Amino acid sequence: MSLRKKMIGGVALALSAAMMLAGCGSSGDNTAGDKDDNSFMKVDVYDDLANYQGVQKGWFAKVVKDKFNMQLNYISPNVAGGGTTLFDTRTAAGNLGDIIISTDAFGRGAKLAKTNLISDMTPYLKGMNNIKKYKHATDATNKVLGKTSGVWGIPNSLSDRSPSTASESVEPTYGPYLRWDLYKEVGYPKINTFEDLLPVLKKMQTLERQKTGDNKVYALSLFKDWDGDMMTVAKGPANLYGYDQVGFELAKADGSDYEPITAKNGIYEKALKFFYEANKAGIVDPDSTTQNYDTLLSKYKDGKVLFSFWPWAGQNAYNTPERTAQGKGFMIAPMKDQKIYSKGATPDGGITMIALGSKAKNKPRLVKFIDWLYSPEGIYDSSSQDGLSAGPKGLNWKVENGKPVLTAFGEKVINGGSANVPKSYGGGSYSDGMSKLNFPSVLVADKDPGTGYTYTSSAWPSVLEKNNDNPLHKDWPEHMGGAKTTMEYLEKNKMIDVAPGATVVPPLEDSKISTIKSSIRTEIVNSSWKASFAGSDAEFQQILSGMRSKVEGLGLKDALAFDLKNAKDQDKSRKAIVKEFANKKSDSTSSSN
Repeated sequence: MSLRKKMIGGVALALSAAMMLAGCGSSGDNTAGDKDDNSFMKVDVYDDLANYQGVQKGWFAKVVKDKFNMQLNYISPNVAGGGTTLFDTRTAAGNLGDIIISTDAFGRGAKLAKTNLISDMTPYLKGMNNIKKYKHATDATNKVLGKTSGVWGIPNSLSDRSPSTASESVEPTYGPYLRWDLYKEVGYPKINTFEDLLPVLKKMQTLERQKTGDNKVYALSLFKDWDGDMMTVAKGPANLYGYDQVGFELAKADGSDYEPITAKNGIYEKALKFFYEANKAGIVDPDSTTQNYDTLLSKYKDGKVLFSFWPWAGQNAYNTPERTAQGKGFMIAPMKDQKIYSKGATPDGGITMIALGSKAKNKPRLVKFIDWLYSPEGIYDSSSQDGLSAGPKGLNWKVENGKPVLTAFGEKVINGGSANVPKSYGGGSYSDGMSKLNFPSVLVADKDPGTGYTYTSSAWPSVLEKNNDNPLHKDWPEHMGGAKTTMEYLEKNKMIDVAPGATVVPPLEDSKISTIKSSIRTEIVNSSWKASFAGSDAEFQQILSGMRSKVEGLGLKDALAFDLKNAKDQDKSRKAIVKEFANKKSDSTSSSN
């Protein structure tokens, strides 16, 4: 999944004993790949974030071939069954990949560095100004990896903006997104709380089934394959009220509250109750317990699902130019009590890094490729998955009168539309040819120094102005206080809760905690699904009561103590980076004067 989507669940699991065997790997000889004969090379990219396995195809493949004479071959745990099995097997063999995209959390990054599975990029950094620009971030990553010098990994989602600023530009990462055209047709009913969505969604489903004659349209459709410490889709309501997950804890963005997901009548239970009531009302897709995310996404694209917890599942999949021109599309609902969790911009990046494999050949060329990913061109081209960035210049956008504007082709494909790429750009379907790295090097809400505007086209004046002529974007502001964008609406109404963008790296769990959490995790996830599809109120309560009793017997108290400490340490780091950023800004202002 994209970063706004899946951080591989297996990464959050305790690392198995096989990881320890990585010490048998290469000594990390930097000289082995120093020379580059410029011949064509196939590059194995081990990628924890990729949702694709195999060779990159299409227009992004052509970009990489033309610029670097390389072909990317993805090795993806997400596709290979999830968990840590693929990671463990490859590290035990001493060669994870030529390029490695993996978390540096839970002690994993430190293990990769200590066992020489990654290389210091320093010998190859001459002229690599994009990497050098983020020295503060690579230094921070070094601390996590246990290194005192060098460049051993470069974090994702870097930003030049304040950590107190929302990382998003136009749409938040989370939100109650519904088919606005149907919401309009049922009379814009008031939505005071999350629970108020149920009767509204029921009316919308009934209307759409009558209009289309399709009884397989559902208001809600769920999936299991991102589940980790909890039923991931049940975290959605918590995100709408300013909470996010830290293990088995839900932590408020501002550090003012912490709540275990096992809390009786807590927000997690309320989410499960919402799904239970929705299923009882007949508005939950019966495929929810068996389908994966890709299947769900195709349903959004086909108009089979009417609500989403994320804009990238609803809007990006469904809101094509053709549909929005008809007034159809997903927009955020005017839910009165929402206080949506937003991740602040991250000056030191996220907890996923890109690194150079110690056994790689032609290392100078690989470092050039990594450096390019952090250049404006690389950000546009490699972060285009799911419409995050504007995509390739020339094909998707151009500059007119000093401002970036979408081309006719760009307007077709930016929001999930389908179109074939011209042969000169590689041919084939645009969406099939998008980068499968799923690694946003820099936040697309940051500004391209070349244009002065964001890497994402959704915030460009030319796009916002064009939206004024769109029936969907004309109607929505009329019921949202005149706001032009979702973020404007949320900020104006104080409905956004920004968690300062500190790079918080969770520690490695000891074997005792790891064992406890593994058993608890299984019980919570299984019981959550059972409760969501319970046959009666009594059965719903019985399932949750049984779950609480079982996990308490499995050592929940110790697991919660571990997670609560991490959550509070996270809050300390957030407060510290806000202070640090303010001091740097003050120092910079003083020196300029």
